[in-house]
Amino acid sequence: MSRGVPRGSGVEAVIFDWGGTLTQWHDVDFHAESLALAGAVRRTPSTADDALLDGQDGHGEHAARLLGAGEVVWGRSRDHQRSATIADLFEEAGLDHDPDLLAAYHEFWEPHTTTDAEVRPLWEALRADGLRVGVLSNTLWPREWHVGFFERDGVYDLVDGDVYSSEIAWTKPSPHAFAAAMAAVGVDDPARCVYVGDRLFDDV
Repeated sequence: MSRGVPRGSGVEAVIFDWGGTLTQWHDVDFHAESLALAGAVRRTPSTADDALLDGQDGHGEHAARLLGAGEVVWGRSRDHQRSATIADLFEEAGLDHDPDLLAAYHEFWEPHTTTDAEVRPLWEALRADGLRVGVLSNTLWPREWHVGFFERDGVYDLVDGDVYSSEIAWTKPSPHAFAAAMAAVGVDDPARCVYVGDRLFDDV
């Protein structure tokens, strides 16, 4: 990561993508992710009986439906910049879920959430230059998960404003998503913001 913004540039804030930008890039096994998600399906005697009658492993069937639902909701993000939440994912899959049973899903992702060691010194340098630091991420996860990861890694005290698509109606690259991030850091002129990401489609 480069450090600092040239003085006199007129820039007031630097806003960052999260996954693959503030964290190391990882390959993710999305089938394994869906199996972890399936652990949160609210099981009832009828769904268990139906799975047995169909000769199916209910957990595996739920995972397959969640994998397909993930392709749909992320397709909406890509093609229409429509946001979604974990609850929307289960609704798309036609499955009822218990949010209190998402621990396996959270644990699946946790190894991929570590903040890069260069982030804190970079953010300290930006703030020392009088710049505000923001975060804008396309995500299904609730705000508290992201804040928790930043707090765990000791960097959240340097964030002036953060926006997660799960809490607004849009995803990047919608101008509305970028506008929400600008508002969060208190800047109203796009020419006074720099956005840092890792993907040309989402982050431009």
